Amino acid sequence: MAQAEPLLLMEGITKTFPGVRALRGASLRVGPGEVHAVIGQNGAGKSTMIKILTGAYRRDSGSIFFNGKPIEFHSPQAAQLAGVNTIYQEINLVPFRSVSENIFLGREPRRLGFINWSRMNAEARALLQQFDVKIDVTRPLLTYNVAIQQMVAIARAISFKSKLVIMDEPTSSLDDKEVSTLFEVIRRLKAQGVSVIFVSHRLDELYAVCDRVTVMRDGQTVTDKAIKEITKLELVALMLGKELGEVTRSGTTGFSEGTHQAEEQLLEARKLKVGHRLNDVDLDVRAGEIVGLAGLLGSGRTEVARAVFGADQLEGGQVKVDNRPVHFRSPADAIKAGIGFCSEDRKVEGIIPFMSVRENMTLALLPHLSRAGIVQKAKQQEIVEKFIKRLDIKTAGPEQKIRELSGGNQQKVLLARWLCLNPRLLLLDEPTRGIDVGAKSEIQALINELANEGLGVLMISSELEELTEGCDRVVVLRDGHSVAEIPHEGISENAIMAAMVHETAAAPGGERNTDV
Repeated sequence: MAQAEPLLLMEGITKTFPGVRALRGASLRVGPGEVHAVIGQNGAGKSTMIKILTGAYRRDSGSIFFNGKPIEFHSPQAAQLAGVNTIYQEINLVPFRSVSENIFLGREPRRLGFINWSRMNAEARALLQQFDVKIDVTRPLLTYNVAIQQMVAIARAISFKSKLVIMDEPTSSLDDKEVSTLFEVIRRLKAQGVSVIFVSHRLDELYAVCDRVTVMRDGQTVTDKAIKEITKLELVALMLGKELGEVTRSGTTGFSEGTHQAEEQLLEARKLKVGHRLNDVDLDVRAGEIVGLAGLLGSGRTEVARAVFGADQLEGGQVKVDNRPVHFRSPADAIKAGIGFCSEDRKVEGIIPFMSVRENMTLALLPHLSRAGIVQKAKQQEIVEKFIKRLDIKTAGPEQKIRELSGGNQQKVLLARWLCLNPRLLLLDEPTRGIDVGAKSEIQALINELANEGLGVLMISSELEELTEGCDRVVVLRDGHSVAEIPHEGISENAIMAAMVHETAAAPGGERNTDV
């Protein structure tokens, strides 16, 4: 049978930034009513390709056809009007506006020249009910967690009656139930003839919902196949540019097998309480070990890290560092005590996008680099170059804007921000979230190396494979409680999942937690 005329055809696309050739003759073909995966390592060119399609960037050369006509969108707004909508991984909404205002921003229904609030709120509620989200749409968006915000972003894109919806890591903040709901919406869109470009690093998701897959590497398209015609290992091999046998031998994670040599106790937290989010959480971290923190969405994982770091104030419980009680009034106190914190949201709480790699990396170190209020540039440059080399950060140079780096390289810069302070304890909230297999492996190997050097690590992750392969112990949270601690020899995906819903082990304080 002849192949259907594509809805989208991008051919020979090239794009060069200062010092970096992002795309080299890349191509992408998406059929009508097709769910098409686009995958590749960070820096492969996926985001650049999407930004060129949607008008955020101008291509240097190549052609784009949409709905059978040559196009060049000069702005994302022009792309939206033509029926192309994008849901970005980093939520790009207005936090102080209400949920309904965010969904209909710039398209508010009006009556007699005034915003028709009742109609707008009703339509917003109806859209969100497709995702089984029942919330007060008149409340500011910032009062809801990241998962709800992601659903609002998806609802906004759906409301445009698009011909093509681009989803960039749409499930990175969602739990299993929300992911299932999203997949149902994608299938519904497909049935209505809407095409979807689905960007994800979670291979299982591709096989659950996608029809075809395009693999990109080093700014080029290396394959375009039906998803059922290619295996997961073949996809990984294509992304990494390796032979299949090499990937099979080496695996996909950077963690080494076996436990680290745990030393003296660095952190002891007992009966932590923060509002309704945390209630009776216990955990310990020793020097030289990686402790995983597991739990379903809303279990309190991020809240534990923020409480320990002094970003949220404790209402009850106690934190000890080096067996001495501490009360951090702010993150600055925690930093002085030798604690670093890489937060989950790189864009909002991590990078400063329009500042350089050098400025972002040394932000926390500036008090130590300054003399009489003047930064010692030579010393700063020496430290930056050292960590660019050590962490293999792919950048045109220290002065390149961090926003121009791939997600994996941005994450390395944030890790370097804390490592240049020589911390004793590192709190990592989803350190590999939204980054590719190759960069993920590099970061996991770095975490492993740091633990071997005596650094204590508390690692929060939604990926059970990452916890089972990388942790010496795993503490499981449920509804703001610590309900289990799983020792290294007992760690498995089944054990962690069972603990998320049923108590299976003693809590870190030695007493069994019976609050279920």
